[in-house]
This record gives sequence, structure tokens and C-alpha cells, in this order.
Amino acid sequence: MKVAVVGATGLVGSTMLSILEERNFPVTELIPVASAKSVGQKVTYKGKEYSVVSAETAIAMKPALALFSAGGSTSLELAPQFAAVGCRVVDNSSAWRMKEEIKLVVPEVNGDVLTSNDYIIANPNCSTIQMVMVLQPLHKKYGIKRVVVSTYQSVSGTGQKAVKEMMDQRAGSNEHHVYPHRIDMNVLPHIDVFMDNGYTKEEMKMSLETCKIMGDNSIRVTATTVRVPVSGGHSESVNIEFERDFNENDVREVLSNQSGVVVIDNPSMNGYPMPLHAEGKDEVFVGRIRRDYSQPNTLNCWIVADNLRKGAATNAVQIAKLLHSKGLIG
Repeated sequence: MKVAVVGATGLVGSTMLSILEERNFPVTELIPVASAKSVGQKVTYKGKEYSVVSAETAIAMKPALALFSAGGSTSLELAPQFAAVGCRVVDNSSAWRMKEEIKLVVPEVNGDVLTSNDYIIANPNCSTIQMVMVLQPLHKKYGIKRVVVSTYQSVSGTGQKAVKEMMDQRAGSNEHHVYPHRIDMNVLPHIDVFMDNGYTKEEMKMSLETCKIMGDNSIRVTATTVRVPVSGGHSESVNIEFERDFNENDVREVLSNQSGVVVIDNPSMNGYPMPLHAEGKDEVFVGRIRRDYSQPNTLNCWIVADNLRKGAATNAVQIAKLLHSKGLIG
């Protein structure tokens, strides 16, 4: 199977390569793709070096699958060109997510929506993915009315330049170019651009994507997304109002039985999820599970995941494996 990775030299693209290898995806020919300035660079996959090629070259090779992590404008231009040669595209940008005809997929939550007609499939936002992994099984049991979420998102979500900027600041630099303010020793309540309603685009992504993935527009979601000086791993404080009452131990059991979710909830022993737990792992970790005593039928919890893996690359590869298992590629 010919597999193209578009944006292969970036943080998410390189993580996609690692996960394709870890999960022994049936790649017979790897086609790493990047911008014109990166053509000719080398990437390593399964111990072998491959030269980065242009998108035009990759399209002419007619891959069966293309994993995209190259930005929205690039995806809008190139994904249809790959699809036109019979290639299934899994796109990590926000370009296609809210288009009505495009499926937005977290395999453990709504993998059943994929069909033979889907040639461009959208990978959700990193912070949305980890949240719906926890919300979906609880919604099935208790019915979710409203979600209030505050995120604590790592700088790796912005890319390699952001990680370097934070580490340079930690080493004494006062320069900042990636973010509007210093990020080290600081917290920025600002992810993506501000919109006319006062929310950021990231906050609106979480609201709109959650309803689409879970197939229920009645769920109300409001978000505040925040960048914190952590190199990897996103964390979320989530307040969930249900239609029906719950028992905290039953909630823990429901989440423990959800594929891809790990419960770490032992506060008496300082047991709760942290980015350090999630680093390099594909699971979503949840803890600090407790009743909100300020109103009925409401739960507080804390959700953590590796944003480059389950929040991006792993979810994309899981979608690809699902396509393969359905006989839609390969």
C-alpha cells in the first residue's frame, strides 16, 4: 500500500511516521511530502531513509492513503487533488471539519460513520478528541446537557518553533515571535484568533466539533482555551451537566470500560493525570472525578492526553486502520 504523509517534516507529521511504524501499518511504499523548501530532505521510517517529495510528485504516484498535517490552506488546495486519483485523505487541519459532507471522526466514538464514499476524512481538534473520548460513554448513560471546559494546552500544539521559543526563554531569552507575549513563566488565555463573538477559534472548534462527533446538536459546550508553558500534553478541567443523576463510582466504572481511556483517580495518594503521564502514550487519562455540589446532576473531572499522539497523529492512523479494516484501502 502506497502511503503519503503530507507535512512529514513537522511535529505531527514525524509523529505520524512513528505511529505508522509502531502499529505496523501495512505500508509497502512510503511517500513523505512537504513544502518546496523541504523537498530532498531525508526522513527515516523503519530504519530506512526516504527523500521528501513535492505534492505533485506524490499525486502522480497515486497513493492509496494520504495523512495530512500541513495546514488548512494547503489541505483545501491539495486534499481534493489526492482524492481525485482515488486516494483516501485523513486531514489533521481545521479546513474540512465543519463541512457538512465531510466526516469528523474519533474511531472509538463514531468510527461507524465511515463509508466507501468518504475520500476526505477530517481529524478533529486535539483538545476536542480527548474530551469526547470521556464524554461519549457518559452521554450514553446519563445524557449530557451542558459542558463547561477550560483547557491547559502545551506549546507543542503550536509547533516546533513554539517549543524552541519557550526553551530559549527558559534559558534566558526575552524574545517572543510565535506568541504575542512571553510563554515561559506565563499563561496565555489565547489560542488561535479571536472571533467577533469574543471567543477564540479554538474555543469555537471545541463547541462545534463536539456536537458533530457525538451526533447531538442539543449538547451545549462553552470553552476557555489556554496556552501553558508545558512542552507536551494537553489538560482540561471539564464540568458536565447531565439529564440524569449519577454515582461517582459508576462513572469511574463506565470510563474504565471505555476503549482508549485510563482512569487515574486516587487523590488520597496524589493520584491524578498529568501531562507527564500522557507523554508518549496513546490513551486519554481522566481523574479528579467528583460531584459538582453547586447544582444537580453535574460532574467535575480532569482529562489529559498527549496532543501530538491521540490528539493528532494516533487518531489519524486509527482512522486509517479503520478504513483498512473496512476494506476501503489496501
